[in-house]
Amino acid sequence: PSALFDIQIKRIHEYKRQLLNIIEAVALYDQICSHPERDWVPRVKFFAGKAAPTYHNAKLIIKLANDVARVINSNPSVRDVLRVVFIPNYNVSLAEVLVPAANLSEQISTAGLEASGTGNMKFALNGAITIGTLDGANVEIREQVGEENIVIFGLTAEEVAQRRQNGHNPRAAIENSPELSQALNAIASGVFSPDDPGRYRELIGGLYDHDWFMVATDFDAYAAAQREVDAIWKDSARWRQMAILNTARMGWFSSDRTIRQYSRDIWDIPL
Repeated sequence: PSALFDIQIKRIHEYKRQLLNIIEAVALYDQICSHPERDWVPRVKFFAGKAAPTYHNAKLIIKLANDVARVINSNPSVRDVLRVVFIPNYNVSLAEVLVPAANLSEQISTAGLEASGTGNMKFALNGAITIGTLDGANVEIREQVGEENIVIFGLTAEEVAQRRQNGHNPRAAIENSPELSQALNAIASGVFSPDDPGRYRELIGGLYDHDWFMVATDFDAYAAAQREVDAIWKDSARWRQMAILNTARMGWFSSDRTIRQYSRDIWDIPL
């Protein structure tokens, strides 16, 4: 109950980057195993969401989340500091439990690909602090709650487009990040899938070859942002202040304001 509840619930899709979250969990697991003497923030990472029946990689990511959870949660030296949970059959009833329980809201899609998003609004309204990219409604949330009350990381939409146009080199980013390299090697070599060691080789290989959704490219920035979250969590007064201000400043997203603005600016309906 005293752990930080870190929650990512949304449709499983490569651009929403559940894979980035899982890889960071593996890297954190490696760090905890290597340095048990450090003052780690106890954290529970929750995942939930559905995948299209024919979306192979999305279903593979769900499988990976469960495989990683099984290994981490069964390690007695780590399970009191880090746990990973994938909650099946996500629906509104589960959201009614998970959204108010969240301390940290994961809104980490590749910048430029999230049309809007409303889950991030629900989390912030319930006092969760957002960790995310400048994408979708995260842009407006930052404007409303203040940049000091949200944790933003990673490439902007313009930087993503520029890298794609100029041809980025994900392999170099991976080789320059020891934490990322170690986590990817563990996943690809079957550490989390001993029953089928090659299960995730192709999934991880895609990050080395093209990394279209900038998972490897944004990893170091994301991991640093997560350690910033840890530091804020340890300062309980600061965390409470940020949570309260997230709730208090979310009124701009109300349907009343939205409908008035649409009536005035788009529908040209006199009020």
